[in-house]
Amino acid sequence: MTEAMTEATRAEHCVIACAEEWRGDGEVLASPMGLIPSIGARLARLTFAPELLLTDGEALLVTPDGTVEGWLPYRRHLTLVTGGRRHVMMGASQIDRHGNQNISCVGPWERPVRQLLGVRGAPVNTLNNPVSYWVPRHSRRVFVERVDMVCGVGHDRAAGARYHALRRVVSDLGVLDFGGPGRTMRLVAVHPGVTVEQVREATSFEPAVADEVAVTRSPTAAELRLIREVIDPGNARAREVAG
Repeated sequence: MTEAMTEATRAEHCVIACAEEWRGDGEVLASPMGLIPSIGARLARLTFAPELLLTDGEALLVTPDGTVEGWLPYRRHLTLVTGGRRHVMMGASQIDRHGNQNISCVGPWERPVRQLLGVRGAPVNTLNNPVSYWVPRHSRRVFVERVDMVCGVGHDRAAGARYHALRRVVSDLGVLDFGGPGRTMRLVAVHPGVTVEQVREATSFEPAVADEVAVTRSPTAAELRLIREVIDPGNARAREVAG
């Protein structure tokens, strides 16, 4: 049996879960922030989402192997950002049941315990594009009852925002959407080997749970080959998600 046919790892299931977030989006700009989302976006482009647009993070549209296929000037990029034509997958140092995200600081704003990235583009992203989240370590420190500072805007704060659309949160344990009461977080899938109870124990608030919690699909042999031999032959994904 070749390596490409061996059992998928947890990291590879996370890649699949992230890739699936761009399924059906059509010709939109994918903005993955982080290693696993980036592998997922490239995998989606190479398989079921060939119309997806990828960038080099600066001014070019590129193919999954880095070949330049177009120019994306900053003014055009902003048009995509403010018109709902970009789907961002961001990280979260904290996220609450409503989808409010914090990447700025831990502790009170006046005297934070820890300074993080800062607000950056999170408000603009969440108010103007479809947004998903990637959390490589699902824990009570990240999934909190109340974020210390709102950077990305949740459902309880986005009234009237035309393009506000929080999709899903993918973590190393499973996938959550916002189909709970009042558009709060709901567990819809776990990765193989993970239980619903494990997700509950790792979450500070009580998430809603779908009537039928799915199991993240395994990558096909073709997808495993692309992940392992083409997109991430150095196996950097294993350093972000263990197991």
